[in-house]
Amino acid sequence: MAELNTGDGGGKKGSKKVRSKKSNAKVDLTAMVDLAFLLITFFMLTTSLSKPQSMDLGLPDKDKPDDVKTDIKVDQRRTMTVILGKDNKIKWFHGLLEAPEQNGGVTDAVYGKNGIRKEILKRVVSIPQVTGNKDKGMIVIIKPSKKSTYRNLVDILDEMAICNVPTYAIVNDITPEEQKLIDEMNK
Repeated sequence: MAELNTGDGGGKKGSKKVRSKKSNAKVDLTAMVDLAFLLITFFMLTTSLSKPQSMDLGLPDKDKPDDVKTDIKVDQRRTMTVILGKDNKIKWFHGLLEAPEQNGGVTDAVYGKNGIRKEILKRVVSIPQVTGNKDKGMIVIIKPSKKSTYRNLVDILDEMAICNVPTYAIVNDITPEEQKLIDEMNK
């Protein structure tokens, strides 16, 4: 039992007057402690703790040495290539680099809602209309350069999640033409 002693209630030891000794006042704190533990338990059980969030990332199976690599042909009207450079620079093109679709060439962009996200959202809507098949959505090919940072890669993956891009891939095969673009960005 928890108690709170508030004093002895008697007079001074050297006092010559005879006084009756008063009993100590006791306050029982058991009920207050019980209530505190009940409240703590209640709030711990009723609140949900924040769960760590992670993005699902599908990786290809590990290649066996005897496997033959085959190229997958994809409709260039569905593809958008995003090249990541140093200092948060982005270049992107729709279709093939030699014959880009729609915008007429390679375009610079920045991260955020007024940059690459705006372009991705436009194409997420327009590509099913152009191809005539709602099941075949946009494919984004992400090509980080050696000078780009991990944060840049995470930022562009966040853009893919925000824009609900159905298919995207991180590729490290950079063509010589794309390497020229990267060299221009990294100047």
